[in-house]
Amino acid sequence: MASQGAEELKTFLRNWAAMLAARPDMPLDDLRLLFEHWGDVTGEPGGVDYLETDAGGVPALWAVPKGCAEDRVVLCLHGGGYVTASMYTHRKVYGHLAKAIGCRALIPHYRRAPEHVHPAPVDDAATAYKWLLDQGIRPGHIALSGDSAGGALAVTTLLRARERNLPMPAATMPLSPWVDMEISGDSLSSNREKDVLVQREVVEVMAATFLGDGGNRKDPLANPLYADLKGLPPTYIQVGGDETLLDDSRRLAERARQAGVDVRLDVFPQMQHVFQFAAGHAPEADDAIRQLAEWVRPKLGLA
Repeated sequence: MASQGAEELKTFLRNWAAMLAARPDMPLDDLRLLFEHWGDVTGEPGGVDYLETDAGGVPALWAVPKGCAEDRVVLCLHGGGYVTASMYTHRKVYGHLAKAIGCRALIPHYRRAPEHVHPAPVDDAATAYKWLLDQGIRPGHIALSGDSAGGALAVTTLLRARERNLPMPAATMPLSPWVDMEISGDSLSSNREKDVLVQREVVEVMAATFLGDGGNRKDPLANPLYADLKGLPPTYIQVGGDETLLDDSRRLAERARQAGVDVRLDVFPQMQHVFQFAAGHAPEADDAIRQLAEWVRPKLGLA
């Protein structure tokens, strides 16, 4: 049975869904204001300082745990369908991750649709990655993570980096990644009654907004299910068992394995989309973050 904290997250997401259903034509500014409360469900990690910076022209936020290894960095790419959310909404959840790993986190505020359609978010994330390298951080001391749309960016950023002849980082950790711009996974139907927020109709609007008019739903930099994933670093995917986007994670893991990538996929029973947001309140979220940290620390050279 899911914990009280996980149930509280479910209630929070269900209330969001009700507000969206009541206002199907909600103005973009109101939608973004709604999603700025995403971080309200995350407990404050404590012992983490936050500092705004400029990552090669991309606004970003450092999350710096007390006593951390400052020469190791996890580049964290926020979700929100490429349309909503920000480095501020995600500071606490990635503060938890950075604290568990014992390194700094850099959270870019990449350009969002509809003002900036694909590939603007991918380019900004790749720019932030190159900026870390330019700061003298070794590629083997960098890991990527991201949730939902940011989970896709945790893969497509590497594809763009490879195009730019940049070295690969130590690892990547997509959380509930949304990768399928064709919106074709069976779990969209099989988990429709279990997922309280993410439904096919919502994903369709987000995809059309992100890609813009005439956008290619099979573009590997938007839909990594069509990408050549050979040569990508070790990958750890986490996803909730009750998500409509569960099949996105399953198919991404399978494509990566077929390409020879070292892949771990964990499906957390009864969990919702990006359930890690309940960190500090739900043991399932805290356990997931602990597992991420234990997996990635040796890859970053941390004991």
